[in-house]
Amino acid sequence: MTQPDLIFTPDPDADSISSDVAAFNGILVSTQIPTRADGSLELGDITLQSECTLQALKVALERAGSSMDRVMHLTIYLTDMADRAAFNQVYQRFFAKPWPVRAAIGVAALAVEGMRVEVTAMAAKA
Repeated sequence: MTQPDLIFTPDPDADSISSDVAAFNGILVSTQIPTRADGSLELGDITLQSECTLQALKVALERAGSSMDRVMHLTIYLTDMADRAAFNQVYQRFFAKPWPVRAAIGVAALAVEGMRVEVTAMAAKA
């Protein structure tokens, strides 16, 4: 799909069928999962998964010319809403006031067994 007004940043994983970031008119959209810097999945506890997910988001946004302080909206998908408090503790290390608009959604499952968190963010370009 080639559209001159849309820009996609490919995921570094050659097997991925999703882009890291899509841009439109200065707005970036990115979805991230708990991926370590080496590309492997972190399937440990919710704190480790949250840290990897938000760090992956940070890296993807910076590669696309934005940053965490430019995030306007974050959707958080959790397989167990009891994990929300632990996610929030990690979240507060990556974001500061004014907080992005956000929603936390409980889901039955994510793409990989053992994956407990995924985020989708909208950010402005720097």
